[in-house]
Amino acid sequence: MTMTLVFDVYGTLVDPMGMSRLLAADAGDRASAVAALWREKQLEFSFRKGLMKVYEDFGVCTRQALRYAMAAHKLSLSEERENALMAAYLSLPAFDDSLPALESLKGEYRMFAFSNGTYPALEKVLGHNHLLDQFEGLVSVDDIKSFKPDPAVYAYARRATGAMDKPLCLVSSNAWDVIGARAAGLTAIWVQRDAGKVFEDWGIEPNAVIRSLSELPATLANL
Repeated sequence: MTMTLVFDVYGTLVDPMGMSRLLAADAGDRASAVAALWREKQLEFSFRKGLMKVYEDFGVCTRQALRYAMAAHKLSLSEERENALMAAYLSLPAFDDSLPALESLKGEYRMFAFSNGTYPALEKVLGHNHLLDQFEGLVSVDDIKSFKPDPAVYAYARRATGAMDKPLCLVSSNAWDVIGARAAGLTAIWVQRDAGKVFEDWGIEPNAVIRSLSELPATLANL
């Protein structure tokens, strides 16, 4: 039975740390630290909003996290500059292995992008990197007003992709996403982009670990 693939977007296909270069104008040598905190808080805020049942879309979480990261480093932004950075977030760079990997898998598997991001944001960031056309479709948590790793989100991915009684595999560089998917009954592959990253010891393991998306075809063939 053919497996359907759902790809996480932020951190897996496109690089949130790509904002570091633009932040250099605002944060100088602290740009990388600000970008890292921005990403950390973006995720934390989405988790908290999901648990609290006070959903606001991922763009809201992203803007609030930017404000927090700047304030934590005692930096500030004008409204115009904040808007410019938010617009730039829609043009995050893709990882070098993203497009070649998707091209190699297209036609072999049904593939969807599956993200906390909204549809307009996904269309822009994936379109900017020529990734959008590689997918059969997009699946956004915005449809059910919650965030990964809520089990309801992974259940929705099954419905949205038509993989209710068929194998569904998440590909993600985010360990918390992989754990969430596995807990919800999906197959999941962890893309360990950073050799220093440690997978949380929750007694829930990925079905496979790869260092690059270029390893996906061989890995999928052996699942």
